[in-house]
Amino acid sequence: MSPSPSTEPVVLSADRRALDEFWSAHRRHQLIGLRTSGTTTGNGRIIVRTTDSWVDSFPPTARICALTSADTVWIPGPMGATMNLFAACLAQHTGARWTVDDPRSATVWQLTPARLTKVLDAGLPGSDRLRGVIVAGDGLSPVVRDRARAAGLAVTHYYGAAELSMIAMGSCRDDLELFDRVEVSIRSGHIWVRSPWLSRGYLHPHPRGSLRVDPDGFATVGDHGELDGLHLTVTGRDGAVTTAGQTVLLAPLLARLQPLAHGDVFLVGSPREGVGEVLTAVVTEAGDLPVLRRWARAHLEGADRPRRWLCVPDPPLTEAGKIDIGVLGRDSLSRHSSDGRPLGRHDLGRHDLGRSTLDGSRE
Repeated sequence: MSPSPSTEPVVLSADRRALDEFWSAHRRHQLIGLRTSGTTTGNGRIIVRTTDSWVDSFPPTARICALTSADTVWIPGPMGATMNLFAACLAQHTGARWTVDDPRSATVWQLTPARLTKVLDAGLPGSDRLRGVIVAGDGLSPVVRDRARAAGLAVTHYYGAAELSMIAMGSCRDDLELFDRVEVSIRSGHIWVRSPWLSRGYLHPHPRGSLRVDPDGFATVGDHGELDGLHLTVTGRDGAVTTAGQTVLLAPLLARLQPLAHGDVFLVGSPREGVGEVLTAVVTEAGDLPVLRRWARAHLEGADRPRRWLCVPDPPLTEAGKIDIGVLGRDSLSRHSSDGRPLGRHDLGRHDLGRSTLDGSRE
């Protein structure tokens, strides 16, 4: 049994240095701090956990993924994303190699569902080595899973959260089963988890942080779901949009945008095949669009910057008279773009995550 870790966490870098920092902290039995994708909103959270809460989960994870020391894992993406850092540390613990920029040398790829869809659309590179893919960061549809299998890949999918780590594994979102030593309780539709893999919470008090912990050691980040025996179905999360495998908390972002606008501002997730959701900013006054977009280009990065900008002067209401955010998100594709044009299929064709908005302007 490892000694109790020191109480002052080592906050890991958001690049490759994080791996050496992780293993150094592990040897010294130090707590670590993991940055989350919300840091670019100015309300970022740093999640504190023991290194054992990851390392002790590596053997069962490697077993389920059939990962061995003979493998090379392709992990495209920054080490500042917890799922990528977890994958790199898992590979090192297993004795496998890992690479960021050489997919052709890899036997296993770790991808988000959106990235997997893109590589399947483009066609897999010719390789006698590639045998499987580990998919995480968002729910993997059985359709994309079946496409990957038809291309000759073994598929492992897992569901977790930065605060809770590994929760369930399967081949897609429809067949997830609880991971080793994980207990789940469904309360008012929310997923509560108890396991050795949980974090210690946030480094600093965070009123908008999604993590809640009860006296019995169960924790939730607000995800909704259903449990049938060991089979877990995840149905969504309160107050967040998941886009290309990254979760964006909406409240901290809206708190920065709304004071800049004359009218109302809403943030919604617009359905988008292969990406999950596109973060969409909706305003009620057209004059707010250029102001907010200029500010967003200068101050927001990555998943935190809306990729679609719409003006909806008369947003839909619920029976209680409140703005119906769910309908606004679902109907946004049939509404108008920032220059007043109806959004059509030609707009979707110009969409490229990270570079442009659906109305053709550069971000």
